[in-house]
Amino acid sequence: MRRSLLRGVRRGYALFIPFLAISAAAGVAACQGCKVPETGAVSADADTEVAAVAPTVRLYVLSTVAGALEPCGCTKDQLGGIDHLAALIEGQRDEAPNRLVVGAGPLLFTDPEVKPERSSQDAWKAEAMALAAKEIGLAAWAPGENDWALGADALAKYKQQAGAAALAGNLEGVKGVQGVVVRDVAGVKVGLVGVSDPKGRTGAYPEGVKAGPAIEAMKAGIEEAKKQGARVFVGLAALPRGEALRIADSVPELHVLVLGKPSERGDGNDGQKPPVMIGSTLVVEAPNHLQSVAVVDLFVRGGGDGPLVFADAGGVARAEELISLSARIRELEIRLNGWEGDTRVSAKDVADRKADLEKLRAEKAKLEAAETKVTGSFFRYSLVEVREKLGADKDVAAQLLAYYKRVNAHNKEAFADRVPEPAAKGEASYIGIDACTNCHDEERKVFDGTAHARAYATLQQDFKEYNLDCVSCHVTGYGKPGGSTVTHNASLQNVQCEECHGPGSLHAKDPEKKGLIVLSPPPQSCVTQCHHPPHVEGFDPVAKMQLILGPGHGRD
Repeated sequence: MRRSLLRGVRRGYALFIPFLAISAAAGVAACQGCKVPETGAVSADADTEVAAVAPTVRLYVLSTVAGALEPCGCTKDQLGGIDHLAALIEGQRDEAPNRLVVGAGPLLFTDPEVKPERSSQDAWKAEAMALAAKEIGLAAWAPGENDWALGADALAKYKQQAGAAALAGNLEGVKGVQGVVVRDVAGVKVGLVGVSDPKGRTGAYPEGVKAGPAIEAMKAGIEEAKKQGARVFVGLAALPRGEALRIADSVPELHVLVLGKPSERGDGNDGQKPPVMIGSTLVVEAPNHLQSVAVVDLFVRGGGDGPLVFADAGGVARAEELISLSARIRELEIRLNGWEGDTRVSAKDVADRKADLEKLRAEKAKLEAAETKVTGSFFRYSLVEVREKLGADKDVAAQLLAYYKRVNAHNKEAFADRVPEPAAKGEASYIGIDACTNCHDEERKVFDGTAHARAYATLQQDFKEYNLDCVSCHVTGYGKPGGSTVTHNASLQNVQCEECHGPGSLHAKDPEKKGLIVLSPPPQSCVTQCHHPPHVEGFDPVAKMQLILGPGHGRD
């Protein structure tokens, strides 16, 4: 995970959608063995306000997590972080004591393939994700292609560490994967049924995996869950969205259908897809990479044994409006974050935009709080963003720290002999900022006052300086001829002059010769190097370049 220059390395994975707000639903999940109250059903005769009682069952929905332990980048308060989600879960324990955490789509790995040089780091990252999933109480997920990145045996091990069921009833003979599991939640049995199509871009499946028809498998899973006494049915589908929606059409017994991608590549982030009703089935897909989680509160009214139908008591009908409001809120947040440290922006403009932001937040909160009175069983759907303000669960945070320390110690030794490729004959190599300072003392003083001068320290303080996901944006000339590597970067730590101006060895030998150095780097070069999605949101390279200029360095 590449880390930030402005706010350090406290968070480490990714999310960005330019000028698009992501409304995200979050929630709290419970470990399967937790004690729960004895009753969860509400009398059918009571015209109870929706928020007056705890839900019979609360579902916390994760979609396409894909190894995203935490966000990465220099945007303030980015969305994501499994330690924040865990804190949210713990904080809502009293509000929703009867709960299940479920997911669909890849959980463990960012990509379906693991490069040999990254095998140890990525394996330990998947283990950290599995252990964190256990902490948040993941009950089950429908795995995607990425989850087989290290093979079926590794997936079985991670599943055991997570304490969760991997559900994909349409996959034939796959080790550790089943079709259905039934959980008793406060006396209400919930059937969780999963299907998956973990097919790669070439059409090939992971080794040993064969997929059958998903709809038939979902129907068979529902029947099996009924035999085990389930009354609430939740489908988990790691399928292309169109195919997954056909399941809702074909299996009307489903109360909730959770969607996730069958495969994921890279650390780019998706926007929020609004929930939809297909017949009486609520279809939910949360944004990827733990930007948010969806929360579905199910209220069972009446004690009969007949089929349950849940009415919408809030959330779905207003979803589009809430997403639009969230987009406007996020755009203002991005603008205000971009103004941070920019003395050219007037205090009045900042105050006015902050006032606008608070009005929009209040409008969104009012809309979210609106309720619809219903009779019979009902559900409420909501979206909660996973933010730093939620805090960090100490146990999950400790697991993440242990992971980073383990990787740091390993990579320091494993890549100790990795030296940069030498520059070709006649080509410039990197010489480091101290050599540049011999002639550019004024510029050095400007550099020392910028966040770029502290980029490497932000890695060191969080045990990430040897992390292959992080280091490239915190040193100069990474992976380039005559530049730096994960372990050989002593003179090139931090984001130095040559990261923007190019390697300077030839320029230092002949300072008067033109064309040996980039005199005026284009602002867009910042974006191509590090300041791009998902590491930063709404980055304005022209405005931000002003923050690294000063006397003798772009300003007279």
